[in-house]
Amino acid sequence: MLVVTSEQSAARDAAAIGGGIPSRALMQRAGAAAASELALRLHRRLSGGVRVFAGPGNNGGDAWVLARALAASGIVVRVVESVAAKTPDAMAERALALPFVQTDEAGGGETIVVDGLLGTGSSGEPRGAIADAVAAIEAARRGGAFVVALDLPTGVDATTGNARGAVVADLTLTFATVKRGHLIARQACGEIVVLDIGLGAYVSRDDGAPEIIDDQWVASHIPPISADAHKGTRKKLAIVGGASGMAGATILAARAAMRSGVGMVRLVVAPDSLSVVQAAEPFALAGRWPMDDASVEREIVSWADGVVIGPGLGRTAESRALVDRVLARFRGPVVLDADALNVFDGDIDSLREALGDRRALLTPHPAEFSRLAGTDVESVLNRRFEIGAELAKRVGATVLLKGVPTVVSSPNGDSLVSAAGTPVLAAAGSGDVLSGIAGTLLAQTNDSLVAGAVGAWIHGRSSELASSAPRGIQRSTRGLTLEDVLTALPLAWPRTPRLYRYPILLELPAVGERA
Repeated sequence: MLVVTSEQSAARDAAAIGGGIPSRALMQRAGAAAASELALRLHRRLSGGVRVFAGPGNNGGDAWVLARALAASGIVVRVVESVAAKTPDAMAERALALPFVQTDEAGGGETIVVDGLLGTGSSGEPRGAIADAVAAIEAARRGGAFVVALDLPTGVDATTGNARGAVVADLTLTFATVKRGHLIARQACGEIVVLDIGLGAYVSRDDGAPEIIDDQWVASHIPPISADAHKGTRKKLAIVGGASGMAGATILAARAAMRSGVGMVRLVVAPDSLSVVQAAEPFALAGRWPMDDASVEREIVSWADGVVIGPGLGRTAESRALVDRVLARFRGPVVLDADALNVFDGDIDSLREALGDRRALLTPHPAEFSRLAGTDVESVLNRRFEIGAELAKRVGATVLLKGVPTVVSSPNGDSLVSAAGTPVLAAAGSGDVLSGIAGTLLAQTNDSLVAGAVGAWIHGRSSELASSAPRGIQRSTRGLTLEDVLTALPLAWPRTPRLYRYPILLELPAVGERA
């Protein structure tokens, strides 16, 4: 499953049409698949009727196909033609649907509302009659109607994710690929379901679109723990950080590593933090810094299979010297997070030299990224799908750019996207949990791209599980802590790949609380 821009999505449709699949056939498949999925998921609401808002383009054509399919099944369907159909395919599907649906202006109390106004090719804030229709959909939602968007909620830019004035959907049914805008504007999209419409091989164009990972991908890339495993084969991870007053960061990283299958953990912290981490995490070894070459050799180089540097390290000359010394002596795989990146602000050349040719994973959030790369946060967010790959190439390390979504990029240009996660992770210490997970995986696989991608997904999935109470009840984000995420972490590791029911290609849960 690839994450595409508006142009890349259109290019795939054009290639399929050029290859002999009629454009109208694609429209019919999309509308019929969406109608079937809507009926399966919302069958208890169908008795209240369905109101469909149809726009002028092919998204409106999809809406007319859906309306006819539902009406042919005996469901009361009312179509609001906000702007007259203009494309030949949409006009043809409108003509077929008209005998089966209601088009009068009466009603308005339907329990399901379908947004078929604008699709992937639109950009900018809705205007005129479309804006009026968006307002009507929002009024229906606030009145209790369930809102389903076709392809994208109207007003969401498929490439940038700009969602100003957009429809707020409970469910988005999109086709063949997931768009960048879906992953950025999660608040507007609700649950996202990608449906197969028969593009086949035309989906897999080599145009740089990154792959989005799911539990199937993750399950196939997690290193197995064999029956005869011992603490050595499960690998040993050193975590360097925990300046005075910041011991908690290393404790969170250690707990995450232990819940990720590591064999042993050693915390190397400031003297003031040593007693704190030993009391809080008795299953971990502990040492102190500052470290001379002999102690680095003894406690890290001759012991660790992987090193995490940064949680609670502090931004001082002493911490920079410690990072330099550890990187100079230990040549194995490393994760650099938080202050281990901050001490290299604006000094990418020194960072590249220190990393050398080892397997390395950098895990900045957008502000840390901007300081390291010497750019502004807005540019990082606007170019999140490209900018990480550029930095990865410059420093010769894999870059995990945290955010919604998380994009993991390797120096050779490969990128993977994780859309797992909830706002539970929007809390201090969340990155420390991620570094413990990713550090364990890097020590076990020596593959920084896989460690970053799997780590990001497991981190996000743990927060999703923390938000789910028994019997499928969703807990409020408010009140959940990283302790809840750590408790859920052992449950996040998929044992067997999930098989989606046809025509579903991918499902992403709704995240965030609605107004």
